[in-house]
Amino acid sequence: MQTYKYEIFTSIIEEQIKSGVVKKGSRLPSTREIKEKYHLSISSVQSGYDYLVMKGWVENVPRSGYFVAINPKDSVPEHSLKQLPATKDSLFNKNIELTSTKSKSFEYNSFNAASPTDILIPQKLILRKMQEVIREKGASLLRYYPPNGSFILREKITYRAAQYGCRMNAEELIITDGALQGLYIALASVTKAGDLIAVESPCIFSVLEVISNLKLKVIEIPIHYKNGFDVNYLRSICDENPIRAVVVTPNFHNPTGILMTDDIKKELVSIAEAHQIPIIENDIYGDLYFDGTRPSCIRNFDQTGLVMTFSSFSKTLAPGIRLGWLNPGQFYAEAERLKFSLGRSVAPIYQELMIKLLESNSYDRHLRSFRKQLEKQAIELLDALRKYFPENCYFHRPQGGYSIWGELPQNLNMEAFYEYCESQRVLFTPGNTFSLTNEYHYYFRAVFADRMASESILSLEDLGGRVHEFLY
Repeated sequence: MQTYKYEIFTSIIEEQIKSGVVKKGSRLPSTREIKEKYHLSISSVQSGYDYLVMKGWVENVPRSGYFVAINPKDSVPEHSLKQLPATKDSLFNKNIELTSTKSKSFEYNSFNAASPTDILIPQKLILRKMQEVIREKGASLLRYYPPNGSFILREKITYRAAQYGCRMNAEELIITDGALQGLYIALASVTKAGDLIAVESPCIFSVLEVISNLKLKVIEIPIHYKNGFDVNYLRSICDENPIRAVVVTPNFHNPTGILMTDDIKKELVSIAEAHQIPIIENDIYGDLYFDGTRPSCIRNFDQTGLVMTFSSFSKTLAPGIRLGWLNPGQFYAEAERLKFSLGRSVAPIYQELMIKLLESNSYDRHLRSFRKQLEKQAIELLDALRKYFPENCYFHRPQGGYSIWGELPQNLNMEAFYEYCESQRVLFTPGNTFSLTNEYHYYFRAVFADRMASESILSLEDLGGRVHEFLY
């Protein structure tokens, strides 16, 4: 897998800053010192420092050198959510309209679609591999494949998952028509209409839509900026309510971009085992990490089969590749029956395409550059939001994924704000779409799936400068 020469020192400096070994404002080694210590060229050292500056860890002071950045805007506020069982489908449907009616991505500065844009999609790679598949497989691509998917593909997926500690049995893996089908099968396998489930809050609206279609009741478990998923709150909820399942996105939660720690993942499994509650784990963003190594899944810590993990390739390759997978754990028999009832098999050409990509390591090579570009876009969007919006706004720095969660002043007329956004052809996703409550009325999600063009930056500058006009 490709690496950048400068990572030999940038990874060390990042870790030293995170751990507090070097303090804010401290002077860092000069380019010449780094060059001699790590045997790099001056250009490689310069590229490394430019990367650290872009990420916000380091500041370049002309004629003085590089220093650890002092950035008070990274101070993280507390966040809390009342215990509010939510059952208002009418409110949810109204909120969904806010996202489904604004899809003119070619006419707008779109910050609301969390999927790869043309700049991220490896078009040449995908089309080349598809041509190879068509030449090699021919008419066999027009026939049914096994209901659970190609066994070779299932082996490739389980082998790759084992590299980051997620051990699964290929015999018990189900290939699905995208991630949402995996979620639907998982939920329908362990619940019935009227059952009560727990979901993270805020929660991506597509998950809420599946829950609504299954006629389930919901208790929302808050995500805290500092500590992530509130396991203590979940424990108290499980003690007092007949929770039938817990739905979470532990790795780069949408919309906050927060990564659940391994300690919280273990505690979540402990709670599930104590109450015999299935955990439905959405790992669709797990490969989109910005720092370090690929994070673990909750399934890594599961010994009893209570964890049902699902994912897909639409967020890391192209949104039109409708291929996902589900590992249903101890609920395999019911999940397999449900999958068969939803359709014979996923498109064979997509299954063979993924086999090609996974067997040649093409997918992992692609992910390397994909993550770098996505991180660059995240930093540019975060910097623009923090620069142009008022000081009393908060934008959370994501650790991976696609989105930035923004919090606006609570005396802001949000209807007027969104109307002005629409008039300027700027699209965000309103915070209320991420809950069955009104808890996130003054929040919005901004997605960094596309390059930050000068037009986008100018639009954000204008919008941020006018926020004060919408205050009550």
